Amino acid sequence: MIKSIFKTLFAASALCLFNIPALAQDNQPLPVPASPATPVQTVDADPALWVVKDADTTIYLFGTVHILKPGLSWFDEAVKQSFDKSDRLVLELVEPSPAETQSAFIKYAMDQSGKPLRSKLNDKDKATYEKAMQGVGIPAEAFDPFDPWAAAVTMQLVGMMKQGFQPGSGVESVLTAQAKASKKPIEGVETIDSQLNIFDTLPQETQLAFLVETSNNMDDMSVSFGKLIDSWTNGETDKLATLMNEGLTDPVIYEKLLTERNANWAKWIDEQMKKPGTTFMAVGAGHLAGKKSVQELLAGYGLKAERVLY
Repeated sequence: MIKSIFKTLFAASALCLFNIPALAQDNQPLPVPASPATPVQTVDADPALWVVKDADTTIYLFGTVHILKPGLSWFDEAVKQSFDKSDRLVLELVEPSPAETQSAFIKYAMDQSGKPLRSKLNDKDKATYEKAMQGVGIPAEAFDPFDPWAAAVTMQLVGMMKQGFQPGSGVESVLTAQAKASKKPIEGVETIDSQLNIFDTLPQETQLAFLVETSNNMDDMSVSFGKLIDSWTNGETDKLATLMNEGLTDPVIYEKLLTERNANWAKWIDEQMKKPGTTFMAVGAGHLAGKKSVQELLAGYGLKAERVLY
């Protein structure tokens, strides 16, 4: 149960929840990887892309990863062609300003009970947590005033950055830059408040389990995340869904992180299909894979999402 929660929350953080870099970088000092001495070798990537269309409306659906290593060549071929043909870019969240990010983080991530984070852990888990924080270069005491989920997510982010993953290489960052350069409007289907509230309203025991499992699995994180990236890179949505959801036994968490939001977005797409134009919609890849994915829920509205072939 606990390990399944960890896998689901970790996958959600990277593939289907929110832009972690925007959440943390304005509140904690994060390590910025040095520029490589030699050029990064480019690796071809062909992530899955779908399209929903009728006589006068087209909506492309593209699954994103919020933080990647440099060198993945995914913004080309069908993805770039579809983006170039679109009138606007729609993301989960339009990147907020640093001030808005900091304000939201403080609002949702600060513990309201007045009980220090480490005091909520038993001696064994506390030692594991402190060691993991030390390993990524964050003083454990710095997160005593925070909720467990905030410490876990920040630990993940810093750990990934130490492994060479960079926020600026994430799909949303690249698409946002491209949209600004081509003067495309950028819209969001969620707000930073709604996204952070998802984590903040998780039961305390779930948050603590998430933190402890994150601490225990920091050494294996790059391997687990690497498998998810490989599936995304190769457009293997069934494999991606299996990696994300294997072992999940908590329907409440599954509903909050995935299917509830998928349902909201399927409804949004149905409403947009009544308006002419072409939209490039990019949301976490986890929302476009597996049962009750956005595509599957669109069928309830009489809409069919077709895979775009490269």
